[in-house]
Amino acid sequence: MATTAPRIHDNIAKRVLLGRPLRSDTLGHTLLPKRIALPVFASDALSSVAYAPDEIFLVLSVAGFSAYAFSGWIGLAVAVVLVVVVASYRQNVHAYPSGGGDYEVATTNLGATAGLAVGSALIVDYVLTVAVSLSSAAQNIGSAVPFVEHHRVLFALAAIGLLTAVNLRGLREAGTAFAIPTYAFMFCIAVMLSWGFARILVFGDDLRAESSHYQLAAENSHLVGLAFAFLVARAFSSGCAALTGVEAISNGVPAFRKPRSRNAATTLLMLGAIAITLLMGIIVLAERLGVVIAEDPQQQLLGAPDDYHQKTMVAQIAETVFSGFPLGFYLVTAVTALILGLAANTAFNGFPVLASVLAQDRHLPTQLRTRGDRLAFSNGIVLLAVAAMVLVWVFHAQVTHLIQLYIVGVFVSFTLSQTGMVRHWTRLLATETDARDRRRMQRSRAVNAVGLAMTGTVLVIVLVTKFAAGAWIAILAMVCVFVFMRAIHRHYERVARELDAAQWDGLLPSRTYSIVLVAKLHHPTRRALAYAGVTHPDTLEAITVDVDEDETRRLLQEWEDSDITVPLKVLESPYREITRPVLDYVARVRGHSPRDVVTVFIPEYVVGHWWENLLHNQSALRLKSRLLFRPGVMVTSVPWRLKSSADTPDSRVQ
Repeated sequence: MATTAPRIHDNIAKRVLLGRPLRSDTLGHTLLPKRIALPVFASDALSSVAYAPDEIFLVLSVAGFSAYAFSGWIGLAVAVVLVVVVASYRQNVHAYPSGGGDYEVATTNLGATAGLAVGSALIVDYVLTVAVSLSSAAQNIGSAVPFVEHHRVLFALAAIGLLTAVNLRGLREAGTAFAIPTYAFMFCIAVMLSWGFARILVFGDDLRAESSHYQLAAENSHLVGLAFAFLVARAFSSGCAALTGVEAISNGVPAFRKPRSRNAATTLLMLGAIAITLLMGIIVLAERLGVVIAEDPQQQLLGAPDDYHQKTMVAQIAETVFSGFPLGFYLVTAVTALILGLAANTAFNGFPVLASVLAQDRHLPTQLRTRGDRLAFSNGIVLLAVAAMVLVWVFHAQVTHLIQLYIVGVFVSFTLSQTGMVRHWTRLLATETDARDRRRMQRSRAVNAVGLAMTGTVLVIVLVTKFAAGAWIAILAMVCVFVFMRAIHRHYERVARELDAAQWDGLLPSRTYSIVLVAKLHHPTRRALAYAGVTHPDTLEAITVDVDEDETRRLLQEWEDSDITVPLKVLESPYREITRPVLDYVARVRGHSPRDVVTVFIPEYVVGHWWENLLHNQSALRLKSRLLFRPGVMVTSVPWRLKSSADTPDSRVQ
């Protein structure tokens, strides 16, 4: 008896890279405790302290060194917004713990259109998170290793590939692998800040960064009034990149251990406290050390050597604070690059879950809905990786260019989410009578209302200051994704209506008419005839197309000499075409008896190598693709396995 044997050697490389498949009932073992969830979901927001201060200083450098005096106030404003957003999202995770996050909040309270707008914004933002984070990681490593700087795009693409492989192994394994680098980053930056402030305030050391000795020439020294206010607003909007990643926790609540909502809210609180501390510490220490970050160092830094390579802010601080101890500088640079790489991992955890929810609502292809072998949403992970690779390649891994597209999407989702939460609490308050519950709901609504006012204001600032600089690309991408998802949803709705069993009229065909396509009289043809016969059709016949008169004559002679009782008809083909005569013949059969079902049996070779498919089955493939569009016609492939197919893992015979 022929059976399919176990796939002992199937996809060995896949098993080595990704591990053995996991049973569905082991999903609970992959859930994350808070100590692992923090590096998995909060690494994006934590890592933003590595490049958000750089972007603030870069924008302010346009007006010269004196504009740096506003950096501390801008950092404080970003910190205030972060506090409000964290407080607001703590309400979200308690109210909507299912993992839909901002998309679910907006859909439930504002309608499907608003929910789809949030979904579009988050999809674009997650892709940008991967591209920006790994481009920034390449930039930071390039501060210490010039080779990486010269091959930044290749480094970023390789890093995306590595993250993709790790995440395909499963959420818990990825979290365990990334926990140590994340905590190492927090520890090293905290030590750097503590030692830096201690040297200045306690030991009285006069620490000055290398770049502090250069003069900063303003690109435009006449910025006053509204122009300068616009510059400050633009610096603030760039610094708000520090808020990205907060929404990932609300999308990832199902990945937390029980009690899920409480653990997610606690993780959010830890995230906010750590991110604000590190962000403000870096900005204040950079001011004290006189760090200069220029948008165009070759033109703006007067007195700098011709071969001067501008380091990132964190690298300059570490080099100054750990002067005489180069290991400290290299360690900080290394862990900073690692955390920036892990920031992309936040998107690798948030995007697949969001894509799964959107697929369940039929806004994305259903292939994104289910988990893979390792209980991770494998298709979503791969889709995110491919999209991010395209962005890195198009923008040459330039953080300054990519950052202009960044954070637009996240503040769109912030604003719509907070609007939905205000409406959520208002709706509950309309029916709630318990005084204690009403006071709790009113407090929650007040928190979300403040969050709405603040994120809405920041969204306006971001749009005004970044639109011409590149934010229009992100907005256009969101519109395209929105339209694409609407089209997918309409398609699935149309298919569902067509396939509705309640609309079936229950009519059965009056007769069955079977046709076997014949090219030669050999084993595949005899098998097709035998299989067609056992289906007991009302009419059974074989047809062949005359494309070569001599071949057709030999076939007819062999047919007459054989023991086959099924009649063979010859279809004329003056233009030596196979597909058209068969289609015309099937149409004539259908025309004579419209209620009959015509079944066309096509013998096909099963081959073991891809290149063999190019040598066989092309006529059958073309014919099938055309017949499938004919009403009342069924197509049946009758396989004949060639010896080469016996070498494939799917063809084990006992």
